Amino acid sequence: MPPSFTPETFLDLQHTDHRMLFENSSHVWNALAQIPSYLQFRLKPGIYGRMVGKPFISGAVFIGRGTVIEHGAMIKGPAWIGEGCEIRNGCYIRENVIVGSGCVLGNSCEFKNSIIFDEAQVPHFNYVGDSILGFRAHLGAGAILSNVRLDHSEIVIPNGDGGFLPTGLRKFGAIVGDRAEIGCNSVLNPGSLIGKNSVLYPGTQWRGVLPANSVVKTAQPQQIVALRS
Repeated sequence: MPPSFTPETFLDLQHTDHRMLFENSSHVWNALAQIPSYLQFRLKPGIYGRMVGKPFISGAVFIGRGTVIEHGAMIKGPAWIGEGCEIRNGCYIRENVIVGSGCVLGNSCEFKNSIIFDEAQVPHFNYVGDSILGFRAHLGAGAILSNVRLDHSEIVIPNGDGGFLPTGLRKFGAIVGDRAEIGCNSVLNPGSLIGKNSVLYPGTQWRGVLPANSVVKTAQPQQIVALRS
């Protein structure tokens, strides 16, 4: 049986205020192309959170109540950030980013054209481009969601029978399902799909589709030798 790529396979749409992005989508990644037009017609700029120091905020930006934007953060709209979030020092949010409520976006992290579901945590040294992070998904320090192939060709997804499903996208990072854990310094190659509740060990290089409730164990061979004097 071929794998399912519907939004509901990876995401609980009750944990985002932007479920309209996924309506009538047979494939979860279809929502990525909808972000710019969705923000253009539905975003109503307003800053209702608390600024610490002088973060840089430009363009059309909405920031919900209880959200804290720390000094040194940069937000370039259009961007929609929910309630009760932490946008920490050194966070760089580029255009077309949608963030749910209760999220942590941290130091030296970059975001562009992405959807972040409620309570996701991206706290340290991460790149999230053209990607979707599910409810309570977590990226360990240094985890990277790579979004462009080296040959810049269209990104395709393994369809389960030895073939590939074209996405129509040349920029597509990853779908990280609800409650998935991505270990420190892991790299998800373009077009990676990580199922709900799955875990990738630190230092994993991943490509393709990982089913829900799976663990990817990455073991590095090591050798201990005596120090020569």
